[in-house]
Amino acid sequence: MHPLLEGRVALITGGSRGLGLAIASCFSAAGAKGGAIDLPELGRDARLPAGFDFIAGDVGDEASLEKAVAAVLERHGRLDVVVANAGLVPPWRETETLDLVEWDRVMAVNVRGVAATLKHATPALKAGGGSAILMASINAFVAHPRQMLYTASKHAVLGILRAAAQDLGRYNVRVNAIAPGPIATDALLERIRARARDGGPSEEQALAGLASGNALQRLATAEEVAKAALFLASDLSSGISGELLPVDAGLA
Repeated sequence: MHPLLEGRVALITGGSRGLGLAIASCFSAAGAKGGAIDLPELGRDARLPAGFDFIAGDVGDEASLEKAVAAVLERHGRLDVVVANAGLVPPWRETETLDLVEWDRVMAVNVRGVAATLKHATPALKAGGGSAILMASINAFVAHPRQMLYTASKHAVLGILRAAAQDLGRYNVRVNAIAPGPIATDALLERIRARARDGGPSEEQALAGLASGNALQRLATAEEVAKAALFLASDLSSGISGELLPVDAGLA
């Protein structure tokens, strides 16, 4: 079987760990190469798959994204797929305890970073047609208590998705997004442990509770999110744009 992304070049933000690393590994196995931009301090321990280079940068800084796109183009001469995956997951907070400094930082990465990723990747994607994949969340269409900031940021990603798909479709550039449900990444586990330290349910209880609320009676995995990204990046989804694809093990 011909690899789905053979000869294609991808840029993945937040690509050195968590969902980003799972996506880079899946893309590499499917024949892609390219770059993964992440915070400079993560570069020393980054273990990227074959064909992917670490690019130091901060997605909250537009210049970092511009340089990352330029670095991929200089090395590979093209860009076919961009995955705007980088994001911050803030602590749970009640409305009256919102931290607006925290708000600005999360929005800089989760919203402005996604928009800036698209802005700087678009000229290269237009050159040959391509696929942009945004990392949203089930919080792009539902809200949960004590998650105003994260919910607002992911609702904004849904708006970016819909507008960008309309803007770029005439250039044969597809824009879609993935909406993961709870995934046992390091970020989620740390939030659960922090809540447990404050008197909340244990890690085991919290994960069991999350798994009990969906059709498959388990959490979706990072690898399953990566497979969804592979589908959206490949020609298997050539007629799909402007869509938000849940990967949530069947949340009601």
